[in-house]
Amino acid sequence: MTNLEKRKQIIPWINPEERVTVHFLDERDLTAEITGSSDELVDLSIQTQVPHMKQRISIPLSHTEVSEDLGHYTRDPERPLKRRRLMLVVDQNRPPVIY
Repeated sequence: MTNLEKRKQIIPWINPEERVTVHFLDERDLTAEITGSSDELVDLSIQTQVPHMKQRISIPLSHTEVSEDLGHYTRDPERPLKRRRLMLVVDQNRPPVIY
């Protein structure tokens, strides 16, 4: 899948009310919000162990596989409920969280 195809799947999920699932090599099933996307990067805000503190990172689309998570549902009350959400599988370790 090309970066353009990945971006087309990611763009509808850029919504502060929606969450996506992110898998890194060393951590799985993380909940994140997509805050933006370009032709080369996807910007994420990932939940951390500390309440109300998020890790904001940018991941290259070339290191990311786009899929669906059938184990979670959508959250935005303005949209119809879907029994799946976007999942990003990143082929690198999660960057360290700095508190």
